[in-house]
Amino acid sequence: MKNLYLILNLGSIIIPFIFSFHPKLKFNKEFKYAWPAIFIVAIGFIVWDMYFTHLGVWGFNPKYHSGIEFNGLPLEEILFFICIPFSCLFTYHCLNKLVNKDIFLVGEKYASYSLIVFLIIMGAFSFGKLYTFSTFSALLVCIILIKFVLKVDWLSRFYFSYSVLLIPFTIVNGVLTGTGIPEPVVWYNNSENLAIRFLTIPIEDVFYGMMLILLNVAVFEYLQKRFKKSEVGGEG
Repeated sequence: MKNLYLILNLGSIIIPFIFSFHPKLKFNKEFKYAWPAIFIVAIGFIVWDMYFTHLGVWGFNPKYHSGIEFNGLPLEEILFFICIPFSCLFTYHCLNKLVNKDIFLVGEKYASYSLIVFLIIMGAFSFGKLYTFSTFSALLVCIILIKFVLKVDWLSRFYFSYSVLLIPFTIVNGVLTGTGIPEPVVWYNNSENLAIRFLTIPIEDVFYGMMLILLNVAVFEYLQKRFKKSEVGGEG
C-alpha cells in the first residue's frame, strides 16, 4: 500500500484531535502549549533522523511512502514527529484528568533509578553500535537532568502514561517495522543496534520513543507552568 505510512500517521492523530474538543477533556485549551512543544522537540529529532539516515543506520521503503522527501527523509517521517507526539500528549492530558495523579508516585524513584542503572549498563556494552549507544546515552542524560536538575513533579505521571502508550506504540511501530506486512516501512541496519526485537520492533525503539515523548511532556509542562502563571498574574 503506497500510502501506508501516511495512513498510520493520520490514524494516530485523528481521533485524539477530534476528542480534544470534548467538553470534559478540553485538550484544545492546551493547544497553545502542546503545539509549540511538539514543533520544538521535532526539530531535534528530525535533524537526528536525517543524520542517521545519511549514515545508513536506518532507512525507508519507497513502496510505502509518497516519494516526497526533504534531505533524505520522507514527508511521512517528518509528520511522524508531529502526529505521534500529539496523540501522546493528548493521552497524557486525559490520564491526568481521569486517573489519580499520584498513582505511580511511590514507584517513581525506583523506576527512575532502575532505568538509570539499566541505561548506563546498556550504554557501556553497546559502544560502537550507533543507534543503541546514542539512544541509551541521550535518554540517560534526559532522565538525570529532568529528575535531579529540574526536579519536576510530573515524572511519575509520565511513567504511568508511557506504560499505557506502549500498547498503541506496539501496534503502530510494529507495522512500521514489518509486522503483518511483506516488507518493513522503516528498515534498520542491525550492525548499529542490538538486533533484539519484540515482534519486528528493535528494542531500542522503546527507549527512543520514551525519549521522544518525555521531551515533549517536559516542554509541554514547562510552557504550561510558565505561561499559565503569567496569565494568572496578568489577570490579577
